[in-house]
Amino acid sequence: MTGIDWGVFGLYLAGVLGFAMWQSRKNEGVEGFFLGNRSMPWWAIGLSVMATQASAITFIGTTGQGYYDGMRFVQTYLPLPFAMIILSVVFVPFFYRAKLFTAYEYLETRFDPKTRSLTSFLFLLGRAMGTGVIMYAPAIVLSTILGWDEVITISIMAVVTIGYTVVGGITAVIWTDVVQMLMMFLGITLAIVFMIAGLPDGVGVADAAYISGVQEMWRAIDFGWDPQSRYTIWSGLIGGTFLFLSYFGADQSQVQRYLTANSMRDSRLSLLFNGFMKVPMQIAILGIGVLMFAFYHFEEPPVVFNDAEVRVVMESDRAADFEAISLTFSETHAERRATVMEIIDERDTGAVPLELEQTLAAQDEALADLRDEAKAIVADVRGSDSNDTNYVFPTYLTTYFPIGLVGLMIATVFAAAMSSIDSELTALSSATVMDFYRRWFKRDGTEAHYLKVSRLATLGWGLLAFAFALRAGQGGSLIELVNQVGSLVYGSILGGFLLAFLVKRAHGTPAFIGILSGFATVLAVFYSTDIGWLWWNPIGVFVVMTVGTALSYVMPPPERAGA
Repeated sequence: MTGIDWGVFGLYLAGVLGFAMWQSRKNEGVEGFFLGNRSMPWWAIGLSVMATQASAITFIGTTGQGYYDGMRFVQTYLPLPFAMIILSVVFVPFFYRAKLFTAYEYLETRFDPKTRSLTSFLFLLGRAMGTGVIMYAPAIVLSTILGWDEVITISIMAVVTIGYTVVGGITAVIWTDVVQMLMMFLGITLAIVFMIAGLPDGVGVADAAYISGVQEMWRAIDFGWDPQSRYTIWSGLIGGTFLFLSYFGADQSQVQRYLTANSMRDSRLSLLFNGFMKVPMQIAILGIGVLMFAFYHFEEPPVVFNDAEVRVVMESDRAADFEAISLTFSETHAERRATVMEIIDERDTGAVPLELEQTLAAQDEALADLRDEAKAIVADVRGSDSNDTNYVFPTYLTTYFPIGLVGLMIATVFAAAMSSIDSELTALSSATVMDFYRRWFKRDGTEAHYLKVSRLATLGWGLLAFAFALRAGQGGSLIELVNQVGSLVYGSILGGFLLAFLVKRAHGTPAFIGILSGFATVLAVFYSTDIGWLWWNPIGVFVVMTVGTALSYVMPPPERAGA
């Protein structure tokens, strides 16, 4: 980056942090720290919910996902509005009227303390790992720009964010998220505009879209029923519905958001706002990835997008092999570019000959094979698999964006990640303090004592997330990884809440056993089958509901006090 970019980056980041601290000045006690004194407007909560889910992963992981896999990932988001309606009608009234700090408090009221503790523990387990993935995301950007090792960049991200989160509260988090979400909308617009402007003379948007279409990159819907297929319309509608019900209805990081609203109406509006805004946003971001796919038919992409890995290889005894592959890659790309330009000329005069499209497909396949060979060399040198999905967009950004805007875009990604991390750490801290520390260890502490413990818990979870972030880069696409981690626990937690809401006969011990059974089943599916992760959530819910309901009819309910 240039000095101007660094200046823009520094000013924007300082402004966001200053704004966050200024907004948090009115927080008082534990309720102020965790729930913003229940006074937040619905539109701010709605934007915060979107920003928390989006984070830096949206820019980095989703665009890379679109570049390599096209629009198919959008099937995951299609049921989001429907899920938000269900949550607004079923979940919000229970949570809001109970005046809870955490979602899992409700399960103690409905069942018993051990069921509350189990679900809260599962949340802590899944969310801690997910926060590590979110912490890892901006490290990719900084590594690409500065040429630093990811360990250094992750460490910097951890120190800055944990320090800021320990001081700030949920009010600062939400208002900062509002700024980040508006900046993200601007960033999406700028990315599309500059990508289109970067096409060669005589090549229009329709031409770029056609090139992507030849490779079926715009194909968004797959009607297949194969459970091992990651993205189909059925896994999206069924698995996606359960994923969003779990995430927004049973994950403390999201429930905490709409518990900050000043009325039940505002809680519902915040969810509906998110539900109907997020799908178009995801379509646009995946579309950026598909446009990049077309763009790199005209401009030569790196054979491996992770420049740090390339530098390591070029200092090894495999450097000559890698250079030979890179040379062949460049030659093949030049041939493909000539084919693409010929296709565009044919489109201007009439139908494109089938043999030209077949030639393009063969050249694309040859380039993919060369890329796989290059990644194999990287894996051999580094001793671990190479996956550069998350480096595609940062590489484009730093190569083709104009001076000044690079700094602004990097600052947006960096601060967006901070907004998500601090909210996740706040949720982890609230569940730890309220569901475990205050519930089981010290029930008569002062507000000052609980606030101090909350800050210490935030620090502890931040360090654990940092440890997991150091391993996150080996998991492939970040947008997939963060959802896979959550899906290991979400179905079991959601099953516990649905059992509480829908089965009147259900009681504590059957619910506890059902939730454990659901979690164990999902782990077994994960370790022993190739079933796609979107199906893990409905599997977990099904097992919890089945086991919990059946045992509730077999096991006698506990006697009520005074009976």
